[in-house]
This record gives sequence, structure tokens and C-alpha cells, in this order.
Amino acid sequence: MESLDQISDHILRVLAQEGRISNLELAERVGLSPSACLRRVQELERRGIITGYRAVTDPVRMGIGFIAYVTVGLSKHTKAAQAEFERLMRTAPQVRECHNVTGTVEYLLRVEARDLAAYKQFHTDYMGAFPYLDRLTTMVVMGSPKDERR
Repeated sequence: MESLDQISDHILRVLAQEGRISNLELAERVGLSPSACLRRVQELERRGIITGYRAVTDPVRMGIGFIAYVTVGLSKHTKAAQAEFERLMRTAPQVRECHNVTGTVEYLLRVEARDLAAYKQFHTDYMGAFPYLDRLTTMVVMGSPKDERR
């Protein structure tokens, strides 16, 4: 894969923080003409480096009062069991991220819920119903001094 030059890297860093910035302002910030900047952004999109744009939401205003990271260990270590677990996680609106990881567990989840009671229901009724669940460890987020997704 082709590496990015400093200008393209700068464009990506600005867009990651301010996805709705106008092309004119972006061009000024990265030191390009508007037409050259637009061509760069379009090329980054064409190459699949920029894969989309999204709205960043405030969890509190969205009714999210509980955020946790959950490690998941499976009792059955087959491709089919992992595929079944991943399908289940894709359908769970509380699961905002699901990562297959190395180490003593198979998955790391970011779970967002209305409150502790809602998380408990998800934990018991949703995760507890998965047949190959071996262990869950929940780490409750107390604060996020750095979170570049928000």
C-alpha cells in the first residue's frame, strides 16, 4: 500500500476531528488551493482511505448513562462458534464495538446502555443466552479523559 504524504496525512487528521469542515477552510488549514484540496479528498475517498463520514453524538443526550468494556471468553474455539458470536454482536444495539483480540479471551466489546439495570438485562438475557459463553469480565467506564471518537 502506498504511504501518505504529509499533506494527505494532515487532511485526514483535520477531517477526523471536523468532518463537516468546508473544503475552503480545509484547504486553508492544510495549505492547498481549494481545487487541489478537493482533488486530494476525492482521491482519498476513491482509494478507500476515507470510508465515510458520521455524526458524533453526545451519549448523555442520547440517553446513555452506562458505558463498559467487556471481555468475552468462549468455551468453544471453532470458526463456527466465533461466527455465531459475531452475528449475535452485530444485532445487539448495545454493542457499539466488537473486536476479536489476542490473549486470554477472544473478544473485547464496548457496550453502551441507558443505565446499570439496562446493562444487567443485556448481560443476563442477551449474553447469558449465548451457548458458548465461558466468561465475561465487565469494566465500567468511570470517565474518558481522551476519546477521539467523540
